[in-house]
Amino acid sequence: MSGVNRGQSSAASEHHNQENMLTRLRGSVKPRAAASENQENLPPKQAAARTVLGALQNNQRSKNQNQRGTKQEPTQPLSCKNEEFGKSCHEKPSAKQPSFQIHVDQPDAACTKKMQPPVPVKAKAIAEDSPTINNAVARLRQPLATIDMPSAMDVSFDSPMDMSVVEGEEKLADVNEVPEYAAEIHTYLREMEIKTRPKAGYMKKQPDITNSMRAILVDWLVEVGEEYKLQNETLYLAVNYIDRFLSSMSVLRGKLQLVGTAAMLLASKFEEIYPPEVAEFVYITDDTYTKKQLLRMEHLVLKVLSFDLAAPTINQFLTQYFLGQSVNKQVESLAMYLGELSLVDSDPFLKYLPSQMAAAAYILANNTVTGGSWPQSLMEKTGYSLEELMPCVEDLHQTYLNAAQHAQQSVREKYKGPKYLEVSNLNVPTKLLLS
Repeated sequence: MSGVNRGQSSAASEHHNQENMLTRLRGSVKPRAAASENQENLPPKQAAARTVLGALQNNQRSKNQNQRGTKQEPTQPLSCKNEEFGKSCHEKPSAKQPSFQIHVDQPDAACTKKMQPPVPVKAKAIAEDSPTINNAVARLRQPLATIDMPSAMDVSFDSPMDMSVVEGEEKLADVNEVPEYAAEIHTYLREMEIKTRPKAGYMKKQPDITNSMRAILVDWLVEVGEEYKLQNETLYLAVNYIDRFLSSMSVLRGKLQLVGTAAMLLASKFEEIYPPEVAEFVYITDDTYTKKQLLRMEHLVLKVLSFDLAAPTINQFLTQYFLGQSVNKQVESLAMYLGELSLVDSDPFLKYLPSQMAAAAYILANNTVTGGSWPQSLMEKTGYSLEELMPCVEDLHQTYLNAAQHAQQSVREKYKGPKYLEVSNLNVPTKLLLS
């Protein structure tokens, strides 16, 4: 009887720890206090409206430590969500254990020296003493002669250029509709997805992190993307960078959030027109890391990835599959939702290529909404038959069924909004009837 009681007590304790971890994570998006030290450099109106995503674990720190710009050692950034993580989440790593197994050279001391201010040029004195120079500049500033342009260009010949205006009528062109290059683009993406593919079983070689910690990190990055209104492609790229980095580097759990933040920073620079500043990425971690630490991690990620950031993603293949197909917006949104669900769990989805995951998401979304399946046109375009894709479809369907009970809910909350037609609230078919 004593053994049974101890087992029940241990199970109850683990359940209590997991409840506390979920509470901390859900509180990671919190209103920023009006009297916070971090508001000193913000406009009054923006200071009250901003929110902070915070570290993946709310750490108790002193007032001096919360001041931005204070040099400090990062505390445990990831919240605990499973048994093995919960036992040692608050244990500080050994001082002798490095954050990474590959040594990174320290920057030269010369890089830290302050640059001397440039010597001002006495332009005014030179101009006063040199009237010849002033006359020459005046002559150079004369307006250019006008060029007589014909009123209409002759477009009677067979020109390879796509003229935007022909015979006074404006042509509306879709940049995604390039039928003469579609096959070449698809072939290129299929080649590149193999070259930029992470190792499916890399987590087995990680000594200090688990699949649950990675799921927490990806879930947090979904919140970051929503907070700063980033493109969905930015999220896909960031997850690709994380998996490729972790395939080559062993990382301590205390540095995992730093890796994710640096990957999101790189993906934003690559994909966004106006990416958030580095200070913003430091801010969303609740100043767990410094700007210097983030930039050094960005440098390390670039070196490990060999500066190869143009990786094909599920989102890119879905865009290709939608072209030329009569799919409605609900099917598109549901396929995008299923694609993002597959990002959270590395097992079993890392063993599939992005083109296969996109095809499975398309099949499952099309079957859920319209009862359809895998069109013959896409079968010919991709070379994937329905039989080949069924293992991937079944794994994705199982994840779709369990989405409501998953520990991470950011993707479901994201697709509950009207922007995506509330597709995460659709009833999930318990059985697939595909033909």
